[in-house]
Amino acid sequence: MPRTAFLFPGQGSQTVGMAGALCGASPVAKALFDEASTILGYDLLSVCTQGPQDALNATNISQPAIYVASLAALEQLKVSEPNLVADVVATAGLSLGEYTALVFAGAISFADGLRVVHARGTAMQAAAEATPGGMASIIGLDLGEVEALVAESRTAGLIEVANLLCPGNIVVSGSAAAIDELCRLAESRNLRAIRLAVAGAFHTTLMQPADTHLGEALKRVTMNSPKVPVWSNVDAQPHTNATEIADLLVRQVISPVRWEETIRGLMASGVEKFYEIGPGRVLAGLIKRVDRKASLVNVSA
Repeated sequence: MPRTAFLFPGQGSQTVGMAGALCGASPVAKALFDEASTILGYDLLSVCTQGPQDALNATNISQPAIYVASLAALEQLKVSEPNLVADVVATAGLSLGEYTALVFAGAISFADGLRVVHARGTAMQAAAEATPGGMASIIGLDLGEVEALVAESRTAGLIEVANLLCPGNIVVSGSAAAIDELCRLAESRNLRAIRLAVAGAFHTTLMQPADTHLGEALKRVTMNSPKVPVWSNVDAQPHTNATEIADLLVRQVISPVRWEETIRGLMASGVEKFYEIGPGRVLAGLIKRVDRKASLVNVSA
Protein backbone atom coordinates (compact mmCIF):
# COMPACT_ATOMS: atom_id res chain seq x y z
CA MET A 1 0.00 0.00 0.00
CA PRO A 2 1.24 3.53 -0.72
CA ARG A 3 2.67 5.64 2.10
CA THR A 4 -0.14 8.10 2.75
CA ALA A 5 -0.52 11.56 4.32
CA PHE A 6 -3.81 13.00 5.54
CA LEU A 7 -4.22 16.75 4.91
CA PHE A 8 -6.87 19.07 6.33
CA PRO A 9 -8.11 22.43 4.96
CA GLY A 10 -8.11 25.82 6.66
CA GLN A 11 -10.30 28.88 6.84
CA GLY A 12 -11.76 29.93 3.52
CA SER A 13 -12.95 26.45 2.54
CA GLN A 14 -16.35 26.94 4.17
CA THR A 15 -19.53 27.08 2.08
CA VAL A 16 -23.16 27.16 3.11
CA GLY A 17 -24.53 23.64 2.73
CA MET A 18 -21.36 21.86 3.81
CA ALA A 19 -21.70 18.73 5.95
CA GLY A 20 -25.43 18.48 5.26
CA ALA A 21 -25.35 15.44 2.98
CA LEU A 22 -22.57 13.88 5.03
CA CYS A 23 -24.49 14.11 8.30
CA GLY A 24 -27.69 12.95 6.60
CA ALA A 25 -25.97 9.75 5.50
CA SER A 26 -23.48 9.17 8.32
CA PRO A 27 -24.49 8.65 11.97
CA VAL A 28 -20.86 9.05 13.13
CA ALA A 29 -20.60 12.42 11.38
CA LYS A 30 -23.92 13.62 12.84
CA ALA A 31 -22.86 12.50 16.32
CA LEU A 32 -19.74 14.65 16.09
CA PHE A 33 -21.80 17.73 15.23
CA ASP A 34 -24.18 16.96 18.09
CA GLU A 35 -21.24 16.85 20.51
CA ALA A 36 -19.86 20.07 19.05
CA SER A 37 -23.18 21.88 19.50
CA THR A 38 -23.28 20.84 23.16
CA ILE A 39 -19.76 22.20 23.71
CA LEU A 40 -20.31 25.45 21.79
CA GLY A 41 -23.84 26.17 22.97
CA TYR A 42 -25.38 26.63 19.52
CA ASP A 43 -26.45 24.47 16.57
CA LEU A 44 -23.24 24.39 14.50
CA LEU A 45 -24.67 22.06 11.84
CA SER A 46 -27.54 24.47 11.20
CA VAL A 47 -25.08 27.31 10.52
CA CYS A 48 -23.07 25.03 8.20
CA THR A 49 -26.09 23.89 6.22
CA GLN A 50 -28.30 27.00 6.28
CA GLY A 51 -25.93 29.91 6.84
CA PRO A 52 -26.26 32.75 6.23
CA GLN A 53 -22.90 33.02 4.49
CA ASP A 54 -21.90 36.12 6.47
CA ALA A 55 -22.37 34.22 9.73
CA LEU A 56 -20.43 31.21 8.47
CA ASN A 57 -17.60 33.45 7.25
CA ALA A 58 -17.10 35.04 10.68
CA THR A 59 -13.79 33.79 12.06
CA ASN A 60 -15.24 32.66 15.38
CA ILE A 61 -17.81 30.53 13.50
CA SER A 62 -15.92 29.37 10.41
CA GLN A 63 -12.99 27.91 12.35
CA PRO A 64 -15.07 25.53 14.52
CA ALA A 65 -17.27 24.75 11.50
CA ILE A 66 -14.37 23.67 9.28
CA TYR A 67 -12.71 21.81 12.15
CA VAL A 68 -15.83 19.76 12.94
CA ALA A 69 -16.81 19.22 9.30
CA SER A 70 -13.33 17.91 8.49
CA LEU A 71 -13.32 15.52 11.45
CA ALA A 72 -16.84 14.37 10.56
CA ALA A 73 -15.59 13.48 7.07
CA LEU A 74 -12.63 11.70 8.67
CA GLU A 75 -14.88 9.63 10.93
CA GLN A 76 -16.97 8.50 7.96
CA LEU A 77 -13.79 7.66 6.03
CA LYS A 78 -12.70 5.43 8.93
CA VAL A 79 -16.01 3.60 8.64
CA SER A 80 -15.90 3.19 4.86
CA GLU A 81 -12.18 2.38 4.64
CA PRO A 82 -11.17 1.03 8.07
CA ASN A 83 -7.75 -0.20 6.94
CA LEU A 84 -6.66 3.07 5.36
CA VAL A 85 -5.39 4.70 8.57
CA ALA A 86 -2.68 2.03 8.87
CA ASP A 87 -1.02 3.45 5.73
CA VAL A 88 -0.87 7.02 7.07
CA VAL A 89 2.71 8.01 7.91
CA ALA A 90 2.23 11.76 8.40
CA THR A 91 -0.39 14.48 8.63
CA ALA A 92 -0.64 18.24 8.17
CA GLY A 93 -3.24 20.97 7.96
CA LEU A 94 -3.34 24.43 6.43
CA SER A 95 -3.41 26.94 9.29
CA LEU A 96 -6.60 26.01 11.19
CA GLY A 97 -6.32 22.54 9.61
CA GLU A 98 -3.28 21.82 11.77
CA TYR A 99 -5.65 21.36 14.73
CA THR A 100 -7.67 18.79 12.78
CA ALA A 101 -4.42 16.99 11.95
CA LEU A 102 -3.51 16.91 15.64
CA VAL A 103 -6.85 15.32 16.53
CA PHE A 104 -6.39 12.69 13.84
CA ALA A 105 -2.88 11.96 15.16
CA GLY A 106 -4.17 11.54 18.71
CA ALA A 107 -2.29 14.55 20.09
CA ILE A 108 -5.46 16.22 21.37
CA SER A 109 -9.04 15.09 21.92
CA PHE A 110 -11.89 16.24 19.72
CA ALA A 111 -13.52 18.15 22.59
CA ASP A 112 -10.32 19.84 23.74
CA GLY A 113 -9.39 20.67 20.17
CA LEU A 114 -12.78 22.28 19.59
CA ARG A 115 -12.44 24.39 22.73
CA VAL A 116 -9.02 25.60 21.60
CA VAL A 117 -10.22 26.27 18.04
CA HIS A 118 -13.18 28.22 19.41
CA ALA A 119 -10.82 30.28 21.59
CA ARG A 120 -8.48 30.78 18.63
CA GLY A 121 -11.26 31.93 16.31
CA THR A 122 -12.74 34.26 18.92
CA ALA A 123 -9.34 35.83 19.68
CA MET A 124 -8.51 36.26 16.01
CA GLN A 125 -11.93 37.81 15.34
CA ALA A 126 -11.32 40.28 18.16
CA ALA A 127 -7.87 41.16 16.80
CA ALA A 128 -9.35 41.65 13.33
CA GLU A 129 -12.04 43.98 14.70
CA ALA A 130 -9.45 45.95 16.68
CA THR A 131 -7.31 46.56 13.58
CA PRO A 132 -9.18 46.27 10.26
CA GLY A 133 -7.14 44.27 7.79
CA GLY A 134 -7.29 41.77 4.97
CA MET A 135 -5.42 39.36 2.75
CA ALA A 136 -4.74 39.06 -0.97
CA SER A 137 -3.32 36.33 -3.20
CA ILE A 138 -0.57 37.40 -5.58
CA ILE A 139 -0.65 35.21 -8.66
CA GLY A 140 2.27 34.47 -10.95
CA LEU A 141 5.13 36.08 -9.03
CA ASP A 142 8.01 34.50 -7.14
CA LEU A 143 8.77 35.27 -3.50
CA GLY A 144 11.33 37.97 -4.24
CA GLU A 145 8.92 39.83 -6.52
CA VAL A 146 6.14 39.61 -3.93
CA GLU A 147 8.44 40.85 -1.18
CA ALA A 148 9.36 43.87 -3.34
CA LEU A 149 5.67 44.66 -3.88
CA VAL A 150 5.02 44.29 -0.16
CA ALA A 151 7.89 46.64 0.67
CA GLU A 152 6.39 49.32 -1.57
CA SER A 153 2.96 48.87 -0.02
CA ARG A 154 4.28 49.45 3.50
CA THR A 155 3.98 53.18 2.94
CA ALA A 156 0.28 52.69 3.74
CA GLY A 157 0.63 50.42 6.77
CA LEU A 158 1.79 47.06 8.06
CA ILE A 159 1.80 44.28 5.47
CA GLU A 160 3.62 40.95 5.44
CA VAL A 161 3.91 37.73 3.45
CA ALA A 162 1.42 35.37 5.13
CA ASN A 163 1.01 32.16 3.11
CA LEU A 164 3.53 30.48 0.82
CA LEU A 165 1.01 28.16 -0.79
CA CYS A 166 2.47 26.84 -4.05
CA PRO A 167 4.49 28.07 -7.04
CA GLY A 168 2.91 31.30 -8.28
CA ASN A 169 0.46 31.69 -5.38
CA ILE A 170 1.64 33.70 -2.39
CA VAL A 171 -0.74 35.39 0.03
CA VAL A 172 0.02 38.69 1.73
CA SER A 173 -1.73 40.02 4.79
CA GLY A 174 -1.90 43.43 6.42
CA SER A 175 -3.85 46.51 7.39
CA ALA A 176 -6.80 47.47 5.21
CA ALA A 177 -4.95 50.51 3.85
CA ALA A 178 -1.84 48.50 3.00
CA ILE A 179 -3.86 45.83 1.19
CA ASP A 180 -5.63 48.60 -0.74
CA GLU A 181 -2.25 50.05 -1.72
CA LEU A 182 -0.88 46.65 -2.79
CA CYS A 183 -3.93 45.98 -4.96
CA ARG A 184 -3.62 49.46 -6.50
CA LEU A 185 0.04 48.88 -7.32
CA ALA A 186 -0.71 45.45 -8.76
CA GLU A 187 -3.50 46.78 -10.98
CA SER A 188 -1.30 49.60 -12.26
CA ARG A 189 1.29 47.01 -13.35
CA ASN A 190 -1.16 44.46 -14.79
CA LEU A 191 -0.42 42.02 -11.96
CA ARG A 192 -3.03 39.74 -10.41
CA ALA A 193 -3.88 40.47 -6.78
CA ILE A 194 -7.05 38.75 -5.56
CA ARG A 195 -8.61 39.88 -2.29
CA LEU A 196 -9.61 37.00 -0.02
CA ALA A 197 -12.90 36.75 1.86
CA VAL A 198 -11.39 36.83 5.33
CA ALA A 199 -12.01 39.09 8.31
CA GLY A 200 -8.49 40.17 9.18
CA ALA A 201 -4.74 40.23 8.66
CA PHE A 202 -4.11 36.62 9.59
CA HIS A 203 -0.58 35.28 10.09
CA THR A 204 0.91 38.69 10.80
CA THR A 205 1.85 40.60 13.93
CA LEU A 206 -1.52 42.37 13.66
CA MET A 207 -2.97 39.17 15.16
CA GLN A 208 -1.45 39.99 18.52
CA PRO A 209 -2.70 39.48 21.24
CA ALA A 210 -4.59 36.50 19.77
CA ASP A 211 -1.40 34.45 20.13
CA THR A 212 -1.34 35.15 23.88
CA HIS A 213 -4.99 34.16 24.29
CA LEU A 214 -4.35 30.98 22.30
CA GLY A 215 -1.38 30.12 24.50
CA GLU A 216 -3.59 30.43 27.57
CA ALA A 217 -6.24 28.16 25.99
CA LEU A 218 -3.64 25.53 25.13
CA LYS A 219 -2.47 25.44 28.74
CA ARG A 220 -5.96 24.33 29.77
CA VAL A 221 -5.96 21.18 27.62
CA THR A 222 -3.90 18.00 27.46
CA MET A 223 -1.47 17.70 24.55
CA ASN A 224 -0.03 14.24 23.89
CA SER A 225 2.69 13.02 21.58
CA PRO A 226 1.05 12.30 18.21
CA LYS A 227 0.95 8.76 16.83
CA VAL A 228 2.28 9.99 13.48
CA PRO A 229 4.39 13.11 12.84
CA VAL A 230 2.43 16.34 12.44
CA TRP A 231 4.05 18.84 10.07
CA SER A 232 4.02 22.40 11.37
CA ASN A 233 3.04 25.41 9.28
CA VAL A 234 5.69 27.49 11.04
CA ASP A 235 8.84 25.56 10.10
CA ALA A 236 7.56 23.02 7.52
CA GLN A 237 9.00 20.19 9.62
CA PRO A 238 7.51 17.06 11.25
CA HIS A 239 6.99 17.13 15.02
CA THR A 240 6.17 14.53 17.65
CA ASN A 241 7.01 16.42 20.85
CA ALA A 242 3.85 17.75 22.55
CA THR A 243 5.55 20.78 24.10
CA GLU A 244 7.13 21.79 20.79
CA ILE A 245 3.79 21.40 19.01
CA ALA A 246 1.98 23.65 21.50
CA ASP A 247 4.66 26.34 21.18
CA LEU A 248 4.47 26.20 17.38
CA LEU A 249 0.68 26.54 17.44
CA VAL A 250 1.02 29.82 19.33
CA ARG A 251 3.66 31.09 16.88
CA GLN A 252 1.52 30.01 13.92
CA VAL A 253 -1.03 32.79 14.53
CA ILE A 254 1.51 35.51 13.69
CA SER A 255 3.85 33.54 11.37
CA PRO A 256 3.74 32.76 7.63
CA VAL A 257 2.24 29.42 6.58
CA ARG A 258 4.93 27.48 4.70
CA TRP A 259 2.59 25.11 2.84
CA GLU A 260 4.59 24.54 -0.34
CA GLU A 261 7.64 23.57 1.72
CA THR A 262 5.46 21.22 3.77
CA ILE A 263 4.16 19.40 0.70
CA ARG A 264 7.65 19.13 -0.80
CA GLY A 265 8.95 17.88 2.53
CA LEU A 266 6.24 15.23 2.75
CA MET A 267 7.05 14.05 -0.76
CA ALA A 268 10.77 13.96 -0.01
CA SER A 269 10.07 11.90 3.13
CA GLY A 270 8.44 9.18 1.03
CA VAL A 271 4.74 10.07 1.00
CA GLU A 272 3.21 8.64 -2.17
CA LYS A 273 -0.47 9.53 -1.80
CA PHE A 274 -2.39 12.44 -0.27
CA TYR A 275 -5.92 12.54 1.11
CA GLU A 276 -7.57 15.97 1.43
CA ILE A 277 -10.23 15.55 4.10
CA GLY A 278 -12.80 18.30 4.68
CA PRO A 279 -14.74 21.02 2.88
CA GLY A 280 -13.64 22.11 -0.58
CA ARG A 281 -10.77 21.13 -2.87
CA VAL A 282 -8.30 23.93 -2.18
CA LEU A 283 -5.46 21.67 -1.04
CA ALA A 284 -5.78 19.39 -4.07
CA GLY A 285 -5.28 22.39 -6.34
CA LEU A 286 -2.22 23.53 -4.40
CA ILE A 287 -0.65 20.07 -4.45
CA LYS A 288 -1.11 19.78 -8.21
CA ARG A 289 0.70 23.11 -8.59
CA VAL A 290 3.63 21.64 -6.65
CA ASP A 291 3.60 18.33 -8.57
CA ARG A 292 0.96 17.73 -11.23
CA LYS A 293 1.63 13.96 -11.04
CA ALA A 294 0.87 13.77 -7.32
CA SER A 295 -1.61 11.08 -6.31
CA LEU A 296 -4.46 12.52 -4.26
CA VAL A 297 -7.99 11.77 -3.12
CA ASN A 298 -10.57 14.31 -1.97
CA VAL A 299 -12.85 13.27 0.90
CA SER A 300 -15.44 16.01 0.98
CA ALA A 301 -17.50 17.26 3.88
